[in-house]
Amino acid sequence: MTEQKKVSLVVLAAGMGSRYGGLKQMDAFGPNGETIIDYSLYDAHRAGFNHVVFIIREHFAEKFKEAFGPKLKGRMDADYVYQELDNLPLHFTPSPDRERPWGTAHAIWVAHDVIEGPFAVINADDYYGPESYQILYNFLTSEKEKEEYAVVGYKLNNTLSEHGTVNRGVCQKDANDYLTGVEECTKISRNADGVISFPGENGETRTLSPDTPVSMNMWGFFPSYFDYFEKEFGLFLSEFGQELKSEYYIPKLIDTLIQTKERQTRVLTCDAEWFGVTYREDKDFVSDRLNKLIDAGVYGKDLWG
Repeated sequence: MTEQKKVSLVVLAAGMGSRYGGLKQMDAFGPNGETIIDYSLYDAHRAGFNHVVFIIREHFAEKFKEAFGPKLKGRMDADYVYQELDNLPLHFTPSPDRERPWGTAHAIWVAHDVIEGPFAVINADDYYGPESYQILYNFLTSEKEKEEYAVVGYKLNNTLSEHGTVNRGVCQKDANDYLTGVEECTKISRNADGVISFPGENGETRTLSPDTPVSMNMWGFFPSYFDYFEKEFGLFLSEFGQELKSEYYIPKLIDTLIQTKERQTRVLTCDAEWFGVTYREDKDFVSDRLNKLIDAGVYGKDLWG
């Protein structure tokens, strides 16, 4: 029998939760103390992912291992990788006053030693829905001559908040569903008539269709990502490396690959409903949404039971 190929899920969980007031990655939202990560792991495992990589900070590693290790045993292999300031692909000495890591694109790179094949990337504090994992798994494991990348494009209408405006990365794509760019749109809201809009740079009101695809930082990659990152991150550090808060984000790298025509990224349209947690006030809302999914039979009351 041939060994099953690893299809990995990379969970970006190194954030410190400053706006939330603590480690929201480890906070309980489900009826039995389940975290949002628990539901992500459960959905990913059902879709076919058999390996998970947690990108974390070393000082809270033991909490992660204790929380998820027993649940994953016999289901998914797990690795815990640390995103630290000195974990870099080249020799570079940052400012001694710098405190934060180098952003999401760098967070993925720190997993390069434990990734063997195709992999998905998600945020630890976002709920993506079962459908999204299945769509992405099917894409990553389909037979292709070219290893294309992918971004899951959520319908804007399924990502809005009832509690205020949101910022979204609007996916611009061509007729073949290849990503041509990501436009960062801020202060998006829906009015009483259902019209979705945001303020343009010149003060004008710009409207968006409810079906507009937006990126919620759910990506699909192959190990070639690491080589591309090392090349571009070196250029980034030479220009911005001494700044205390400079970060290198995934869309920046993807945009570079699009412009240089080195790699194409497919937009995978998804009907799933997304929700996430940023502030402490979001907790009751997220818990309520999860309880409704349990009542609808999407999950059992005892998720891992």
